[in-house]
Amino acid sequence: MRTTLTIDEDIMEKLKESAHRRGVPFKRVVNEALRSGIVFETRPREIASVEVVPFSLGLKSGIDPDRLNQLADDLEAESYAESLAKSERP
Repeated sequence: MRTTLTIDEDIMEKLKESAHRRGVPFKRVVNEALRSGIVFETRPREIASVEVVPFSLGLKSGIDPDRLNQLADDLEAESYAESLAKSERP
């Protein structure tokens, strides 16, 4: 089947070089490249398995890791209150 394609210059150079190096017709190199690309796109992708390794944060009992932001806010408020009290002293 005949069709007209516009091929980028860098790809055209590589196709021509491949045809020349292998001593095969340009048409064959183009068809092989297209075939290879289509097979690559349509094959199922392998999903790498991920192993999750638990790691202890070493938190003391009573500290909820989901509330660490609240703890930081409380400590900051406490520090601010202390600094405010110190600045009000004569």
